[in-house]
Amino acid sequence: MSFMNEIEKEVLEGAKHTAREISQQPELWQEAFEAVETNKDVIKAFLREHVFSKNARIIFTGAGTSAYVGDTASPLLRRKLSNQVESVATTDIVSNPLNYLKPDQPTVLISFARSGNSPESVATYDLAKQLVADLSQIIITCNPEGKLAEAARQDEKTLLLLMPEESNDQGFAMTSSFSCMYLTALSIFQLDNLGEWKKKVQLACDNTRYILESNYKEIIKLVQLEKKKVVYLGSSTLKGLAQETSLKNLELASGKIPTFFESVLGFRHGPKSIVDDETLLFVFMSNDSYTRKYELDLLRELKNDGGAKTVVAISNFTNDDLRANSDVILTVPEDDTTIIEDDLIALNYLVFGQLFALFNSIHLGVTPDNPSPSGIVNRVVKGVEIYNFS
Repeated sequence: MSFMNEIEKEVLEGAKHTAREISQQPELWQEAFEAVETNKDVIKAFLREHVFSKNARIIFTGAGTSAYVGDTASPLLRRKLSNQVESVATTDIVSNPLNYLKPDQPTVLISFARSGNSPESVATYDLAKQLVADLSQIIITCNPEGKLAEAARQDEKTLLLLMPEESNDQGFAMTSSFSCMYLTALSIFQLDNLGEWKKKVQLACDNTRYILESNYKEIIKLVQLEKKKVVYLGSSTLKGLAQETSLKNLELASGKIPTFFESVLGFRHGPKSIVDDETLLFVFMSNDSYTRKYELDLLRELKNDGGAKTVVAISNFTNDDLRANSDVILTVPEDDTTIIEDDLIALNYLVFGQLFALFNSIHLGVTPDNPSPSGIVNRVVKGVEIYNFS
């Protein structure tokens, strides 16, 4: 039985959008990559003129999950690019624009947006134009009719990159919208190495199909443990992923299960106080051998602490050390010929987090497509007043 068959067995009308949007991701990733491949000359020319020739500062931005796209993408791009690369949420920029926007520094603002209509996202687009003398923008959005997309079409210094139509998620939580925008952000900086990158993207797609067909039952078993707190830990790029998966579970469970995220090394510095017998911990294991040493150390420490907590390692490898110090291992299939770095393995790890959030929501009696029917939290944020800045 496949993942979608399992959802259909539940006969839960309120889960159909979210389930479909999780399951469609491998196909949409291929479509998103092909869009970059098709438009590579236009993208390359824009980057050459506005980013690389000026050594411009790159700021990834968005609100909520859209901000976490940048948080997840930026660490490894800092290593790859000579440009200054940062990730700053629109919700920070709008309230304190001069803390983040430097008027005299050439800047490329890369905005992520599912709808393109969030008040802070539109305001950040306008504030950047108001405050930065040498500004170019890239809009990566799932909604061709959103305010950001419309603004981009009227600005010759803005590049508009539209995601596959189906990635404009109809469910409450961003799933395929997050992953398509994330993959696109990585791919536009791989244009000189597109052939090799394409092979790795295809492998990430194949891995996800396997997870959706074969691994979802392990996720259901974790949900049935009914732990009262869930912690997500990762290093660098995978810390950004921990933040996103933590939010997914919090959103889809309608806040019934507290969630927390932190870096692997940062967890010892106070946040570890959250752990008790009712805690489920997900540890995203890096494919970087140096980084992984610290993650294995933490697994050993958690094992030695004892108690009835459950520690789940999500990994692209297995060994005796990992087996001895984890209660459960969720494994992304290994490939003998290709090693996927953390930026792409994050896509596979993401799906494990999305599946847990979905099945946990169903188990708790929440409708994942609309976990906040009272309207306290909305699919597109409401009630934000934007003030003029001078």
